[in-house]
Amino acid sequence: MTADRPNKKGKVIEAILDCINDGVFTVDHEWIVTSFNQAAEKITGIRSKEAIGRPCCEVFRANICESDCALRRTLETGRPQVNQHVYIMTAQGKRIPISVSTAPLRDENGDLMGGVETFRDLTLVEELRKQLRNHYIFADMLSRNHRMQQMFSILPAIAESGSTVLLGGESGTGKELVARAIHSLSRRKAGPFVAVNCGALPDTLLESELFGYLAGAFTDAKKSKPGRFAIAEGGTIFLDEIGDISAALQVRLLRVLQEKEFEPLGGTRPVKADVRVIAASNKNVEDLVKEGKFRDDLYYRLNVVQVVLPPLRERKEDIPLLAELFIDRLNHIQGRDVSGIAEEALSDLMHHSWPGNIRELQNVIEHAFILCRSGLIRTGHLPDGIMASRAQKRFFTIGTLAESEAKFIEEALERNNYRRLATARELGINKTTLWRKIKKLGIKCPEENPE
Repeated sequence: MTADRPNKKGKVIEAILDCINDGVFTVDHEWIVTSFNQAAEKITGIRSKEAIGRPCCEVFRANICESDCALRRTLETGRPQVNQHVYIMTAQGKRIPISVSTAPLRDENGDLMGGVETFRDLTLVEELRKQLRNHYIFADMLSRNHRMQQMFSILPAIAESGSTVLLGGESGTGKELVARAIHSLSRRKAGPFVAVNCGALPDTLLESELFGYLAGAFTDAKKSKPGRFAIAEGGTIFLDEIGDISAALQVRLLRVLQEKEFEPLGGTRPVKADVRVIAASNKNVEDLVKEGKFRDDLYYRLNVVQVVLPPLRERKEDIPLLAELFIDRLNHIQGRDVSGIAEEALSDLMHHSWPGNIRELQNVIEHAFILCRSGLIRTGHLPDGIMASRAQKRFFTIGTLAESEAKFIEEALERNNYRRLATARELGINKTTLWRKIKKLGIKCPEENPE
């Protein structure tokens, strides 16, 4: 009777595990599978009797098995891993997303005897997440920020109008993407879209680049060359960094906008310009007008419709979405299998001030791809500047850490209309942790705050 107890106990545990919807398997010190429940069979397509006795990497074919195994980290450190997003290959050759958690297994004396891993099929969650992300996509832009959503709502009307547009916002906020969206939604979409960075060329070269020249206009002009306005005929020209052009060039550009014509260098006859102009500047053009550095009449011609893009530090709720988008793109381009960003690394991204905005975020993810071959992007894969900015913030706020944390969470809640799930995503923490911090820090929320 006594001898049967361990066997009965084992069968009870097996029956309990088979009632769980999550896949569960255990391994010994040699990484050999010692148990495999029914949910694990269903998710992987591998039968229990085929899995038990084999190395787990042969059974549980995940993209992290060789480089970043969660179970190996648990057995080496003795610390559990929670909700790591990875991909596995089923017995039928289908690649599916799963969420993995691991923990050490210890005997009665507390000695390590192996590990246990639970995993959940995220296929439906992944599909819903893609549908949700598509909800926030407009043209090639992605945002859930309320200011960006307001901009998305008026862009079709702006595109339809055909008016000149002035785009404002810091460098790296995506002004060219907005210009391309306006063009693609307009009646000129079949025509060319031509982009010119006015701040990248000296004045003399920029003039010939915009308006072209005729053969013999200057010493090296062996043959005529059309300018960007001629190339953009019937379409849209995007003049980036318009605040950097000289006073003389401002006069020529004003004539194009007023008379709808221009003269190539060396020419004597005006050429008609059927071109829509979209201009952009990371400087405040109105301030340049007040300082006498930009013509007011040209400013009014350009500023028929103005759109200002918020910096990334004011739309941090978009960081997880944008990071995921850049990871998907780089996986596709490079044929890689990076599954996402670890919670601590995402938290680092959320704490950064992003002076380079979306362009900087894209470069950070590309940097992480160099160091992270597969699995999750972790803190060690991020550039030193990201870590330095967080360390500096901690240094300056150490005296009032609780107050700073409360203020940071309150601002995030307000940005997300007190939706706790959306706020938790922005902050890179789970909803339960956020709720615990709200209570601990005494943060007051509306009585009927949405989930």
